Amino acid sequence: MEKVAILGSTGSIGVSTLDVLARHPSQYEIFALTANRSIDVLFDQVMAHAPRYAVLRDESSASQLRQRLKEAGSDTEVLEGEQGLCEVASQAETVMAAIVGAAGLMPTLAAVKAGGKVLLANKESLVMAGRLFMQAVEDHGATLLPIDSEHNAIFQCMPGIDRRGLGAQGVRRILLTGSGGPFRQRPLDSLAAVTPDEACAHPNWSMGRKISVDSATMMNKGLELIEACWLFHCPPQKIEVVVHPQSVIHSMVEYVDGSVLAQMGQPDMRTPIAHALAWPGRMESGVATLDLIMQARLDFEAPDEQRFPCLRLAREAAEAGGMASAVLNAANEVAVEAFLAESLPFTAIPRVLESVMECFENVEPTSLDDVKAADRLARERAAALIPEYKRG
Repeated sequence: MEKVAILGSTGSIGVSTLDVLARHPSQYEIFALTANRSIDVLFDQVMAHAPRYAVLRDESSASQLRQRLKEAGSDTEVLEGEQGLCEVASQAETVMAAIVGAAGLMPTLAAVKAGGKVLLANKESLVMAGRLFMQAVEDHGATLLPIDSEHNAIFQCMPGIDRRGLGAQGVRRILLTGSGGPFRQRPLDSLAAVTPDEACAHPNWSMGRKISVDSATMMNKGLELIEACWLFHCPPQKIEVVVHPQSVIHSMVEYVDGSVLAQMGQPDMRTPIAHALAWPGRMESGVATLDLIMQARLDFEAPDEQRFPCLRLAREAAEAGGMASAVLNAANEVAVEAFLAESLPFTAIPRVLESVMECFENVEPTSLDDVKAADRLARERAAALIPEYKRG
């Protein structure tokens, strides 16, 4: 059986992955499950799936889990910290990299360096360290498969990934779709007053709170644009973002002969997860059949950059290259955390990001240490700016 490690098993991607794996018990062994500090959820998952390892990044939480599993008679070994995450990531045959944010970079890179199959849901790995990350994929012969519904859709619509770029495959451009989130039509003058719960109420997808806020600002689409540049070896000018409110077409690829291929399906992450797990084959995901008659209509529109300035900032970072994307991502994580803590107005998120980006000299990173240093400094600068925009 294929040994699978799920990095971030208590999040929405991790839970969906466990659902898919449970439908194919004879094909997959759940080798390791990991979380940050969600002791209760991880405990339940370990008792249900009996992995060889469980890992908690937070050391205190790991000690508590270790004691609870011992009392419950579980044989699962508990590891802790980033070292524990990297250890299990390097031992599994297949790794679902679903840790949210910059925290997922090093464990995901450990999986890549082990040369196995890496299912990439942690877009920040490419946003922060795209060139270094993709070089590691090539150097170690890893198989990198995209999990984000959009990138998985693009992958399915292309004959393969060619390092020479889109033109070598007859591709004119990539059409990256996004729903527009919960505020696509909300009056602009009311956005400053939106609450975290409103921002997290996505109309189509069930996601964690951080990525839900990113969807509401369309920063998620901006980060996906940067990720697509690295995955498919293309410049940002070859990627057009298209707002598609129904979330039925997950992205499209336009070829030079005028053909446009689209991948369609229910807005359910189990589809790309099952596709990547079974690739190059196919397997049952548990997702309901798409009823096109009931769906009836599909709408498309251009994104409004006045409403979604984060999308503009992400495109500018992609065009600038160097450290710009890492700085943008770090500042965004700090700003979103502050918004969720009700310490920052929703409309101040892009203002914090732009201020942080303006104060950095953009250079090309030569090592992961360079990326980590830029990440740390950007977080410090963003945190220092939060009080200037703090809610009254």
